[in-house]
Amino acid sequence: MQKSMDEKLARIHADPACRDFILADAKDADMAFGMAAPGKSPEHHAHEAKFRTLDEYRQLMREIVHQGLVDIMLMSASSNEVLAIQERLFDSSHVTPAVRANDTTDIWLAAGTGRYPSDPSRPFRSATIDHIMCGKQDCSPEERRLGADLGLYSVTFNNDTERDLETLDAYKQFRLEAEQKGFRYFLEVFNPNACGDSPPADLGRFINDHIVRALAGVTGAGRPQFLKVAYNGPAAMEALAGYDRSLVVGIMGGSSGTTFDAFHMLAEAKKHGARVALYGRKINNSEHQLTFVKYLRAVADEAIAPEEAVRAYHGDLKKLGLQPYRALEEDLQLTYTESSYAGTSSPRPAGPTASRPTSPAPSRPTAPSSDEPDFSKMTPAEKARWNIERWKRILG
Repeated sequence: MQKSMDEKLARIHADPACRDFILADAKDADMAFGMAAPGKSPEHHAHEAKFRTLDEYRQLMREIVHQGLVDIMLMSASSNEVLAIQERLFDSSHVTPAVRANDTTDIWLAAGTGRYPSDPSRPFRSATIDHIMCGKQDCSPEERRLGADLGLYSVTFNNDTERDLETLDAYKQFRLEAEQKGFRYFLEVFNPNACGDSPPADLGRFINDHIVRALAGVTGAGRPQFLKVAYNGPAAMEALAGYDRSLVVGIMGGSSGTTFDAFHMLAEAKKHGARVALYGRKINNSEHQLTFVKYLRAVADEAIAPEEAVRAYHGDLKKLGLQPYRALEEDLQLTYTESSYAGTSSPRPAGPTASRPTSPAPSRPTAPSSDEPDFSKMTPAEKARWNIERWKRILG
């Protein structure tokens, strides 16, 4: 079946001013968060950290693919093996399967590993291209369409010559292998995670310059299908989207925030040049994922304004008999969100509905420090509550 992503990319390349928009559900978080990746279980209570199972996580992937409102379903290689290779879920769907092709150290966020995301990012790949494409080490030419032929490759630049060189060299090796094997990819560029005493003065310019410099030496056969970047504000988005018409720019959703955060970010990014959005935690942590995706699609297609979409979403939750996480007026607030897995903050939102914290939230969770409570003096219930709040900060 013809894939909607391919059709939209063709139209965007033919006419960059067209209003097509590609929407992806990013359910690859098992390569980052481990057991917490599937999100809170419906049986989750304030006093216990209970999460969905992997089977439940994959069932939600099936339901969203069957719904047909997203263009891409991003998964881990193991989920891709089950859904794409074994079940053939995508054969009769216009949704394109995609797999996270690398798992750099800054997304290693299993419980108790506070150090990894605060150390400079190092390149690493658990999955191989062949395992993504056919589920085994060596694919024959005819087997390369069994699984996914699209992957996400992630890089993080930290203004550190040695680390950034290591990152670019690993990216080069991946590009060459992908070109040889007919594997397509999109490029995720995180904001810096550990610049130390050398942070960039202009974050948006820093990221944009690194992207266009890194791709200047890459010919069409090795270029990404599109980009996935943090939304660093309208000026940075317009500059990147307008620089090279062959580059299709997309945004990452980041942490959950309010429902208005999700819808507003998408609308603003599209207004300033983005043509793709990949939302993971914003979808996965919503009250009802299928309904949330319905309104994401409507906002992306400019069929409804963000504020109206929030009100309509709450109305649908009421019809479904579901209690929203926030009251409507609270859910209409614009707040801080975290743009990376581990918590790099996006720029402060602007506008009359924006919530104005008096001080910025910490940019990333850190290893235990002297600010932590004295666990020896806490009851089991107090320890559980502290751990729940910690995971809320990390997961959004």
